[in-house]
Amino acid sequence: MLGISPTDAATKIIATIGPACQTVDKLVALIRLGVDIFRINSAHGDRSQHESALENIREAARLTETHVGILLDLSGPKIRLGQLLVDPFYCEYAAEVVFIRGDAAEAPNQLTSTYKRLVDELKAGDRVMLADGTVSLVVNRVADDGVHCQVTGAGEIRSRQGINLPGVKLSVSAMRPADVDNAIWGAQNGLDFISLSFVRSAEDVHSLRNLLTSYESNALVVAKIEKPEALDQLEAIVDSADAVMVARGDLGVEIDVAEIPVAQKRIIRVCREKLKPVIVATQMLDSMHHNRRPTRAEASDVANAILDGADACMLSGETAIGDFPEEAVATMNRIMVHTEQKLLIEDVHHPGQYHRVHPITSAVTEAATSIAEAIHAKLIVIATHSGGTAWVKSKSRSRIPTIGASDNLATLRRMSLFWGIKPLFLPGFDDSERLLDQVIRWGAGRGFLATGDKLVLVTGSGVMQKAHNLLIVHTVEPT
Repeated sequence: MLGISPTDAATKIIATIGPACQTVDKLVALIRLGVDIFRINSAHGDRSQHESALENIREAARLTETHVGILLDLSGPKIRLGQLLVDPFYCEYAAEVVFIRGDAAEAPNQLTSTYKRLVDELKAGDRVMLADGTVSLVVNRVADDGVHCQVTGAGEIRSRQGINLPGVKLSVSAMRPADVDNAIWGAQNGLDFISLSFVRSAEDVHSLRNLLTSYESNALVVAKIEKPEALDQLEAIVDSADAVMVARGDLGVEIDVAEIPVAQKRIIRVCREKLKPVIVATQMLDSMHHNRRPTRAEASDVANAILDGADACMLSGETAIGDFPEEAVATMNRIMVHTEQKLLIEDVHHPGQYHRVHPITSAVTEAATSIAEAIHAKLIVIATHSGGTAWVKSKSRSRIPTIGASDNLATLRRMSLFWGIKPLFLPGFDDSERLLDQVIRWGAGRGFLATGDKLVLVTGSGVMQKAHNLLIVHTVEPT
């Protein structure tokens, strides 16, 4: 058992909010089935809808007495087709289509774009992918009347569909004015995580962090890896971000789909080495949009992400617009629980030092985990104001259930991303005996702790000046 109950997964579940699950009742049901974080996708809906989603999530968290986190996903500079003259339009193999300036196509094979500089920045030999990569073009020549492309992969396109440009160097910023506005809204409303699309360098991440800092936001910055340039700068981007998302949707269009599995494993490996939480996203249980059961391949996909070391898996359309959002969450949780039983036997990882936490604190946290394993402790309790100590503990992949106790509600919500950490509000950090007593009463009241059970507590110490941590091993006594 890893979680506080046998049905608790240690790997966290992120669910996208949408029409299929936006009511408070639905959100409550999803939390009880295992959702740790809800994602608000700024690419869909307007500000009033986002505010309603935020209000409903917080009400659902209050009703369930949980500290569910909220992730705001910035859409980034999504480049799309303009209005087609013939909609839909079938691109025949080897046919010519032309990207023109302006907004008005005058022939069926003329294409316009929401990115006005596209015609200026494409060059001969560049690849262009349309309709989520189902239609492919190559630029033959650039002329005064536009960019002439040959269809290399036939298919149907529609107005407003996305344009992907693998390997094309664009001058567009990672944050459009709308993204800046959404990020400011997220900062002002105390959202816990903000993810940045179209990341190509560490500087993109720093730009978002500086913006959030200027609004006194402590939201964790999540860098979405979905561009080839991001893979080229992966180590620097991971260093600059608080967490990383393997955004397999756009990444699978930007690079050869055959490269995705290896790229995913590399991203997860780098994040583990640098002690950064990593989220695997897109099409994890895609068939559950309209089916109550996933495919075997999808179940294996979720399991393999966990075995590779993912801290969280994300559901997108499955919960936002799917027919079976509750079944999707329950299925993902069940796959996680079964997979973690194998993971915990074979893949316990001992973390190194992390810059957010004093090296002595890191060492004490690792020692606490080793002691808990050696004495078969029933519970580890990490008392933390900022969440940094719990962050380090989460990377150990220990088999011992762990509580991240804090008196800071924002810290508790951020801990919702940390693998294997159950956030719990507990005041009284200056008194370790009082804190220990609260934990025992909490565990005993839920039938989790009984007489004779051992627990390990890591907390700050006021006993000795300049001491960083206090490690307590305690055996529950008869009441």
